[in-house]
Amino acid sequence: MVSAKHPEFTVETVGGRELRVARWRWDQPGDHPPLLFFNGIGANIEAVAPLADALPDRAFITFDMPGVGGSPDPVVPYNPFLMSWHASDLLERFGAPLVDVMGVSWGGAMAQHFALQHAGQVRKLVLAATTAGMLMVPGKLGALSKMADPRRYVDPAFMEQHFRTLYGGLTGGKDEHIARLKPPSPRGYLYQLLCMIGWTSVPVLPFLKAETLIMMGEEDAIVPLINGKILNTLIPGSRLETFPDGGHLFMLTHKDRTVSLLREFLTETRAAA
Repeated sequence: MVSAKHPEFTVETVGGRELRVARWRWDQPGDHPPLLFFNGIGANIEAVAPLADALPDRAFITFDMPGVGGSPDPVVPYNPFLMSWHASDLLERFGAPLVDVMGVSWGGAMAQHFALQHAGQVRKLVLAATTAGMLMVPGKLGALSKMADPRRYVDPAFMEQHFRTLYGGLTGGKDEHIARLKPPSPRGYLYQLLCMIGWTSVPVLPFLKAETLIMMGEEDAIVPLINGKILNTLIPGSRLETFPDGGHLFMLTHKDRTVSLLREFLTETRAAA
């Protein structure tokens, strides 16, 4: 029997792809829909485990993208439409007709696409440190250049040296974060980058129906705050919360406030909001 503090890992074949999936507290009774989480680019399941552990009253599900973490390399490229279908298939397989959805950074774009493509499966949406796609306002050149360097996954000394330049804001918890990362394969990382080439949600965000919380770090060196303000302007009734000294990893450096905001937003009713 899987402990409530540890996920159940399985490898699922969906759409001809093998994906490593993790589920927390899936078979435990609860009053809330499960939370489907889309991770950042190149990030494996273990990177988000602290957040899943901090929400012990709800089921939590996420998976490694092809070529990332424990998912085998992709044979052919994929796009947000295909990955949203795969996520929907997983939810159907595990008996979750309605979920809350959250995505961080690259995963925030996937979360937007999923909420638009499968609106009937989504109750609430949380977007963290993310953008509306190719029409984003870019971050600092130094941060973007370090982000493109694969050494940030395979060389702890490189990550340690350039952590502040790469992510901005406070750097508390960086050692724990670095220890949780597993390098994606070169093909996996490349295909994940290609997945979002040319993608933007700008024309359709005004039609997004899910209640939406947007969280942004005010000192994010990769995704400047203005991108969150754009999302907030385009998504009807959305709510924007900022972290004054938070960088791209504010969910790590400001864990208590992040979890508090999540709990409040995911629990409140529309009338109360």
